[in-house]
Amino acid sequence: MRTSVRVLAPFVALLLAAACNAPRATSPATSAPSGSAAASTAPSFSGKTLNIVTGGTGAVYIVYGAGLAELLNKKLGTAASAQSTTASVDNMKLIRDGKADVAFTLADTAFDAINGTGPFAAPEKKADAKALAVLYSNLTHVVVKDGAGINGAADLKGKRVSVGSAGSGTEIIANRTLEAYGLDPNKDIQRERLGVQDSANALRDGKIDAFFFSGGLPVPAVLDLSTATKIKVLDLTDSVKKMSDKYGPLYFTIKIPKTTYNTAADVTVSGVANLLVVPSGFDPALAQAILATMFENKSDLAKVHVAANDLTLETATVGSSIDFHQGAIDYYKSKGAWKK
Repeated sequence: MRTSVRVLAPFVALLLAAACNAPRATSPATSAPSGSAAASTAPSFSGKTLNIVTGGTGAVYIVYGAGLAELLNKKLGTAASAQSTTASVDNMKLIRDGKADVAFTLADTAFDAINGTGPFAAPEKKADAKALAVLYSNLTHVVVKDGAGINGAADLKGKRVSVGSAGSGTEIIANRTLEAYGLDPNKDIQRERLGVQDSANALRDGKIDAFFFSGGLPVPAVLDLSTATKIKVLDLTDSVKKMSDKYGPLYFTIKIPKTTYNTAADVTVSGVANLLVVPSGFDPALAQAILATMFENKSDLAKVHVAANDLTLETATVGSSIDFHQGAIDYYKSKGAWKK
């Protein structure tokens, strides 16, 4: 797994460069009017700009998103670009504010955005968005140096801890995890707010004692860190029920295999679904075309990041915290995959 990620690094860099240089201005998609001669033919999305908001360097969203933008440009003729962001919270705000067309987000953040809770509570405004697909599961990493004497989340008290970038879904999960272990995330740790790559560098250099990151396996920054530094990922089993009881059934237990980062043993952590979402008013025909392109070319996405292998018709409609877009529903019905 390590080798495949490193071999793909130049390819991913090319994707990122191409995606980030593509136009980012949004424009409404138009379908042929009902009853017109063009209505019986497949709609064209040639030149349609799509701003796909993703995440930060060293994480999965930016890699997956760049691959998706490249695929849509190749197959649909769109002018899609992958924009690097601080991830879930900011992504939902960009969708809300009409500055993004497609977003990667965590299910708990999407729930907050739609319902006006958490970071979207008043005076913030709610978002009006729908899901296209449940993509894969994020796993909560709490990474420390092996042998540092930090054996559980409760041991983080008084330590220098990065809780993720401001405006990230990781920060929400970090706060909720610390609360589950009886810690005040604002008082009981020396709080840092770094992206995953900066967090990994800071841990390696002894500038922090631990960092949180919620991501799919493998997280590139954590994988790179583990090649030169012996790390430990903390068990978070006891946090899941407490978080679900307080915030809703959005969390589940999931294992990080020891082979992922060459750790001493498999570790159980909290998981949360990743969603691909669009504004509620997104063109249904384009929503269907995006999903068809993703499913029909999944092997191309998996070459960019292995998390794309988790996209299946059986799981894409299971575990979303928000309603599905009508275009997505129509696609899944056409494939016999809509069970609701």
